[in-house]
Amino acid sequence: MDCLDVCYKQIGQIPVHLNVYSPKLEPQSPYPRLPAVVYFHGGGLTVGNRTSWFPTWLKARTVAAGFVFISADYRLIPNCTGHDIIDDIKDLFLFLSRDTLCFKTESGSLFGIDPTSLAVAGSSAGGMCAYLAAIHASPKPKAVLSMYGMGGQLFSPDTLTPKTEVFYRNRELLDPAEFTEFLYPQSNSLKTITDSPLAYHPKSHPTRPGWWANPRMALARLYLQFGVLLDYCTGQHEPSLSAQLRPLLETTSDPFTLQDAMEARIPLEHRAIFPQLNISARFPPTFLCHGSDDTAVSVEESRHFHLLLQRAGVPVQLLVIDGANHSLDYVPGAEELYAAHFDEMAEFLGKALSG
Repeated sequence: MDCLDVCYKQIGQIPVHLNVYSPKLEPQSPYPRLPAVVYFHGGGLTVGNRTSWFPTWLKARTVAAGFVFISADYRLIPNCTGHDIIDDIKDLFLFLSRDTLCFKTESGSLFGIDPTSLAVAGSSAGGMCAYLAAIHASPKPKAVLSMYGMGGQLFSPDTLTPKTEVFYRNRELLDPAEFTEFLYPQSNSLKTITDSPLAYHPKSHPTRPGWWANPRMALARLYLQFGVLLDYCTGQHEPSLSAQLRPLLETTSDPFTLQDAMEARIPLEHRAIFPQLNISARFPPTFLCHGSDDTAVSVEESRHFHLLLQRAGVPVQLLVIDGANHSLDYVPGAEELYAAHFDEMAEFLGKALSG
């Protein structure tokens, strides 16, 4: 199967890449313009690249259906913010919509992308990127698939409350002294980065066998631990946006009333970053999949987003897989456990692209 590595934009001297996976093609004249699924990787918006936590199950089903599968990099927090990520998403879709865009497989077959037939998907933080693409990208995606996506309910204790006990997948609390360069204001001196590969210590490591060796892999957990993730997403540290929003958690138990109160406190220039504040009837048909026992991104994020889409009249499906945790599609035997669910989600995207 062909995988083409392509630069879709340049940020100064920094290239931003995407990988293109094509279905099996025979040479044709004129070359075909094919529907595509655009995928965004997870990593808490802070780590990863276009091959990290890669959804082999989705790529295989996409190309088997005759569509193109695209996995794209985007700028990472920090020192970049959600504003930069939105810019990358918009530039990616503009790149894919170019009339002159043409790819060549190793066998010599040419193909382009049909900009009127794009769907978007993402896992975890990539789910939030998929939501942002549905809101801000042009051409607008025809469908959205979110796998245990974050960004559906950012106004919660999970995001805003400092933690003093283990909270994230039963993993230890982090020592901020190990992450000084990634904490504001030092984080503002970091270089722009779009590609931060996963790295782990070997099992023979004397103190941290099998632990992350790339400190960015723990950053989202660190920011959640201190209840300041939204400061890094928006770039608003002084005054801290998270500190301004946090007291509102005590004012109401109704999520819609709370969302309205939170929105009133968020500066206009930052509201574009919050998917839940930008839903309208124009949002594409959406499929949300989440594990009931997710301890990294709560299932309540997808449940809340599901209700918001329903209220807006958007066709939406919510699949909650009982007993499943985060990254459910990467557990050993996932294909055997969840093949029927994977087929259902691929069929949802296929119908949107074929229609």
